[in-house]
Amino acid sequence: MMKTEMYCYLENREKKRLPSRMDEWLDPDRTAVVCIDMHRGHLGTEPDVTCPAPRARAVIGAHNEFHKACRDADIPVIMCQHWQRHGGIDDVASRKRTAKANWRWLYELYLPPNPSMDQHSWEGTKWLDLMVEVDERDYFVRTKKRLSGFYPTDLEFLLGNLDVDNVVLTGTYTDACVLSTAFDAANRDFRVIVPRDVVAGYSAEAENAALMIISLHLGLVVDSTALVNEWFARRGTARKTPAVAASAAAD
Repeated sequence: MMKTEMYCYLENREKKRLPSRMDEWLDPDRTAVVCIDMHRGHLGTEPDVTCPAPRARAVIGAHNEFHKACRDADIPVIMCQHWQRHGGIDDVASRKRTAKANWRWLYELYLPPNPSMDQHSWEGTKWLDLMVEVDERDYFVRTKKRLSGFYPTDLEFLLGNLDVDNVVLTGTYTDACVLSTAFDAANRDFRVIVPRDVVAGYSAEAENAALMIISLHLGLVVDSTALVNEWFARRGTARKTPAVAASAAAD
């Protein structure tokens, strides 16, 4: 049973208390966290950073606090990364008639020219350095080649072996990789939870749109503090970490 007054946000704005019939969505024994693409290629401050995600850079601290709280609550944390073979055969140098991934074509329509983007997530480059704290207990999925954390990876296999029903998504971009992963998780009948202060999108507008879609069709959009408090209450232990600071998601 729920131990706290747990709530979610419909359309990322209407705060609604969760009914008791959704109790199993919050079971820490059946939950894992999947952190998506929090690496240097998005979060670096170098002028040639391959695919900048400045809003995600602003919530690195929120990620670290939330992930630490999850580990303290004995909830597995999985680092899932876009990880391509050096040279670009998985994407920009593909020999397929459709060539590189759709997002590359589209980004060229509205982002400044960036020659270094070709090397985004290339194996052997610094762009794959994780910019969030990791722990020896964490798991890693490093075969993501497109937007979803499930394609073409063994994430579902790992979640099955962890006996997980509930998938909590953190990371970047909310409106691209997080949203795509949320769709794939929901289509596989995982329960999806997104703490809105521990994700970040291309812009406030795009981020809000993604969270609206998630809240209406895919899963629960929540505050990380409330989620962690519920987990610790069910564990019957005191929380060891401070509340996660509010992020741009609430702007």
